[in-house]
Amino acid sequence: MTRDLHDTLNLVTSLATQAGRLQVDQRHHVTGIATKTHANDLVSQVDFASEKLIVDAVIDAFPGDSILGEEGSDITGDSGWRWIIDPLDGTLNYLTGAGPWSVSIALQHGQQTVLAVVHDPAAGETFSALLDEGAMLNDQTIHVPTAVPLAKSIIGLSFNPSLAARGRLGPLLADLLPVIGDIRRIPSALGLSYLAVGRFDGSLILNTKPWDIAASEMIAREAGATFSSPGAAVNEMALFADPLLLADLVAVVSPKHGAFGQPLG
Repeated sequence: MTRDLHDTLNLVTSLATQAGRLQVDQRHHVTGIATKTHANDLVSQVDFASEKLIVDAVIDAFPGDSILGEEGSDITGDSGWRWIIDPLDGTLNYLTGAGPWSVSIALQHGQQTVLAVVHDPAAGETFSALLDEGAMLNDQTIHVPTAVPLAKSIIGLSFNPSLAARGRLGPLLADLLPVIGDIRRIPSALGLSYLAVGRFDGSLILNTKPWDIAASEMIAREAGATFSSPGAAVNEMALFADPLLLADLVAVVSPKHGAFGQPLG
């Protein structure tokens, strides 16, 4: 790799902050709201404007890079670098005021994520990570919680709210709820970021898309989380936590919900 990732991180943090500022400024003037795959999967003109802001700047700075954006940006470059962008993760929360949302940007070299930023515009929080350099919240190093017993653990849930995903989630919750401390539901990018900073003790990911967790997955891993998944695609179903808690969570869900593999870093 010849790119200066620290300089790139500064640029990405600035872009995420700019997109977040646009979202806050436009929140009470949103138009062009449409439904995508199901009734709770919404998109607005703010989603598209946020993606354009980020993509235009990336193309200008790195014209040979590939881009995969949730709202349709799909560019095949020849540099070996790829950006994965969710310009507004949690659109339903954004539109209704029901909870937090974020801007999520990841950079991959080959097949490996090397840079990640998740920005919460309302809270003014920016989670970030560089490969093998740990994870940060604003200017502070962050770590996943350790030595949390299963019975006291707070587990974050992040899932696609389609009927199919909710059908899969029901049996999982029936097994988890009697043995854990509590649950919280939050959009994927912030869900794994909250695990990284210790607000959650573990996270369950179910039926999400690659852009939902590309950045936050790396942030969680750089903060010390391990994960286990019953399939090749982590975004389809995975558990994340400190290794000891992860082993307990896997023991609870594996008998009925697929053979989770050995924890991965």
